[in-house]
Amino acid sequence: MKHLLILNDAPYGTERSFNALRMTHALAKHDPEGDITVFLMADAVLCAKTGQKTPEGFYNIERMLGRVLSAGGKVLLCGTCMDARGLAVDEITLGAARSLMDELAETTLAADKVLIF
Repeated sequence: MKHLLILNDAPYGTERSFNALRMTHALAKHDPEGDITVFLMADAVLCAKTGQKTPEGFYNIERMLGRVLSAGGKVLLCGTCMDARGLAVDEITLGAARSLMDELAETTLAADKVLIF
């Protein structure tokens, strides 16, 4: 099954992005043959910022995205949202990719399930 998760919230401050990535990990666990794409837009593009330092024992969104990528999932970032926040391609998690609204539309049409956080 093809799963698309669209995240809109900043990596910290609320737990929406955290919970979305928890759901992503659960989907990968229960559907190991599934195809998972995480699309980051609005403040969620900052979830893919490299070099995040969090207190010991606190979740780290960058590492959580790394788990998505290491499991074969895709992490795409809205290019317009990146530009609005001054986030350059060389500042994002290795394996994540700058994307466009057209790619989000295509991924949405191809998905069996779309979850929006």
